[in-house]
Amino acid sequence: MELILHPASFINSEITDIIRNNAFEAEKLVRLHDKQLEIIYSQNWFNLFVPKIFGGLELSLPDALHIEEALAWADGSTGWTVTLCSGANWFIGFLNPVAASEIFSNPKVCLAGSGKVNGIAKVTDNGYEISGFWKYASGAPHATVFTANCVIEKDGALLKDEFGNPHVKSFWFSKSEVIIHEDWNCMGMIATASHSFEVKHLLVPKDRAFVIDRANAVLDHPVYKFPFVQFAETTLAINMSGMAVRFFDLAEKILHEKMQQNDDGIKYTDVIKKKIEAAGMRLNAARSSFYATVEKSWDELLLQDAINETLLIELSRVSHHLAKIAREIVNDLYPHCGLIAADPGSEINRVWRNLHTASQHSLLNSFNEDY
Repeated sequence: MELILHPASFINSEITDIIRNNAFEAEKLVRLHDKQLEIIYSQNWFNLFVPKIFGGLELSLPDALHIEEALAWADGSTGWTVTLCSGANWFIGFLNPVAASEIFSNPKVCLAGSGKVNGIAKVTDNGYEISGFWKYASGAPHATVFTANCVIEKDGALLKDEFGNPHVKSFWFSKSEVIIHEDWNCMGMIATASHSFEVKHLLVPKDRAFVIDRANAVLDHPVYKFPFVQFAETTLAINMSGMAVRFFDLAEKILHEKMQQNDDGIKYTDVIKKKIEAAGMRLNAARSSFYATVEKSWDELLLQDAINETLLIELSRVSHHLAKIAREIVNDLYPHCGLIAADPGSEINRVWRNLHTASQHSLLNSFNEDY
């Protein structure tokens, strides 16, 4: 089994300190701290997948995942926000080129939105009239553009595809066109500010609509040919991994201190040593399998211009397995960490809250558990 590099290898220690040292204040603000955002902008992390000609980093998926894991390790809310917003900025590959040029001319461009189909787009002579309400738009306070999915209605009837399902398209709105409802209220991921947003009878031109699949990509780069489901699964799972690694780091330190005190005797020490060793091995094994499969998928895409279905199923499996292992090792070590782990002001508690809040994302809970 290959020993995978620690997330700390992919992020500058000074940057980590700034992100982490402002995490507590960010929770009180219920949004990312300005110092955290300054780093995100300076590092161009919202544009991990955006082409260089549009001012982005143009990273491969494997390289981007290492950064996302490192950020989640530094602070869950920061990592999650960068992941969700850079994932939405990935939509540049499917947007009208003229609109994309305008949107991404802003050096602080940040797309936020929702994957739920909670809107109705009525066909008009010049475009669409859209109404809808969408929840959980991570990064809403600093988003410059919002994206949302809608069913399409024409002449009072829903349009359907060849299989009889409602026809769905994605749309983008400028920040001035949406109503943001500051309703994000969860125990963790507080600073992601994943608020709801709404539009009412908004008239938009036809070129506001886009479809997220490789057949409708307008930019020729491998990352826009990567299937969206697996793209989303990998990016969310690696956030769980980053948070689990940080919890493990903190728990290991706490437990070693408890063992040195030896309050509960040699038997307790032996049990904890075995738990720490087992947790570290399980997490490394899951991360190793995950990254190996991601690399294999990416290489196949580069060589063959597609990824075979069997490999895509395996990529989904290792993503969900990594998220599951992350939850399990945290839950296994948590009861032994003492009351500091239950203190909302402690970092280890914040990591615990963030991980368990992130774990509720529907995409992380939609796969067969028999793996």
